[in-house]
Amino acid sequence: MRASLLFLPLFVGSNLALDCQVIDGRLKQIDVSNGQVFGVNSEDSIFTRYGNNWVQLPGALKHVTVGPAGVWGVNKNNLIYKLVGGGWEQVQGQLKQIDAGGNQFVAGVNMQDNIYCLNRDPTVTTLGGAASIPWNLLPGALKYYSCGPYSCWGVNAADQIYVMKGVTPDACMGSKAWQQVPGALSMIEVSTDGRVYGVNSAGNVYRRDGVSIDKPAGTDWIDLTMCVKSKHVSYDLGVLWVISKEDNILACR
Repeated sequence: MRASLLFLPLFVGSNLALDCQVIDGRLKQIDVSNGQVFGVNSEDSIFTRYGNNWVQLPGALKHVTVGPAGVWGVNKNNLIYKLVGGGWEQVQGQLKQIDAGGNQFVAGVNMQDNIYCLNRDPTVTTLGGAASIPWNLLPGALKYYSCGPYSCWGVNAADQIYVMKGVTPDACMGSKAWQQVPGALSMIEVSTDGRVYGVNSAGNVYRRDGVSIDKPAGTDWIDLTMCVKSKHVSYDLGVLWVISKEDNILACR
């Protein structure tokens, strides 16, 4: 499969325009990091992108994630899997959403919106199987949780936005004190370089500006006005990958 040559405008405010290229295929969720692209479709089939082609991987997942912590996913039964040596190995625990964007640690939420993270050593060394995994339970409740190099962001059932500061590879729980951030989003993603993007319930895409190691909560939300309504986004290496509400795939620069 090859990318379409159709380009769509994306405007940020009135002075910034990006080209959004429609990519072949259909996905319901996508995650990108360090040049890698993974996604799943409405039938829970798993795909990764090589050049201009999608390659299907074995197995079935409802959510997949790629990052410094490797490639992980969860299936329709909320079972957790890690890609090890080209195959999926089940890891102890249950989550409905998982994120590998932290600095070699993973995090996610379960069916009751409880929040968990796994420090670097067990994240990197686990090969799956029946071995017990020391998941850390964070305070609070979130429906979606994503981590970057120095902070983690999440949204709750009411679409309120929270940031956790002070996260490190060996202390993935961070400060354990949530800071609420103004705004409302239904999903949020932190990139490997710490940039923050999200989508609200109306399908509008936002970028958090002013995010840095010294100011992990950032300063302002920028509305990225698009010609499609979106449901999922992920950013890597200058490209914002967008999944529309119709499962169309866009790569925006």
